[in-house]
Amino acid sequence: MNTPTAPPPTTPAGPERRLYWALADCWTIVRRDLLHLARQPSIVAWQLGFPIVSVLLFVYVFGSAMEVGAADYEAYALPGMFTMTMAFGFMNTAMAVTVDKERGITDRFRSMPMAPSAVVTGRGVSDVLHAGLDLLILALIALVVGWRSDGGALATLAAFGLLLLLRFALIWVGVLLGLLVPNQEAAGNLFALAFPFGMVSSVFTPPSLMPDWLGAVAMWNPVSSTANAVRELFGNPVPGGGSWIEEHALLMAVVWPLVLTAVFLPLAVRRFQRLTR
Repeated sequence: MNTPTAPPPTTPAGPERRLYWALADCWTIVRRDLLHLARQPSIVAWQLGFPIVSVLLFVYVFGSAMEVGAADYEAYALPGMFTMTMAFGFMNTAMAVTVDKERGITDRFRSMPMAPSAVVTGRGVSDVLHAGLDLLILALIALVVGWRSDGGALATLAAFGLLLLLRFALIWVGVLLGLLVPNQEAAGNLFALAFPFGMVSSVFTPPSLMPDWLGAVAMWNPVSSTANAVRELFGNPVPGGGSWIEEHALLMAVVWPLVLTAVFLPLAVRRFQRLTR
């Protein structure tokens, strides 16, 4: 007597089927990146080394010489440090994409029957998860050195959400640059681009204390909008230059990442699709 067997699992058909496999392939890439991270904890330690050293350097070495009005410089600088870590993260993305490209892993993915968008979107999701871990560790370090959020639980969560939103937007900049640069050495030189992007901002110094032309550049830097917005949400000191962009930091901390994503995400996907086999 034949025993009944369960019907094989089904997947959606038509556009739903394509969406299903795009999400499934994206998750496969995310799992691969997270496994690499779990097996190489030294990468996390290396990537966190710079912001940790910067905390010690700017807060404890240079902090006594910094003047940001009547506010405590530690309360001013640490939210900026969170923001700078998210801003500099696109270099890690660019390096990871370049390494995969040089080793032939990207070409192998492209030759497999998988959704074309999965490699790019998978990198984006895994980098956001990695950024969340970075923020958690930095927040713990900040608590140890005496920083506190006075903005309440919801405002604090919203601040960390804005930080991750900035990181998410800059992921696509990193993916595009990683696909454009020829090798790992060139990807390492991107620090020359990241350093002024992160430092010419309100991260460590209010733009009102800079020369007029440099202060204007710093005010309109997306990093400054996020840094000022999270300071406001944390209840920490906010630079008061009186400009429109500074008074609407919360709005621009959302607008800037959306603009960056709208510009660089399609460019990154298009560049990936045009890679030579």
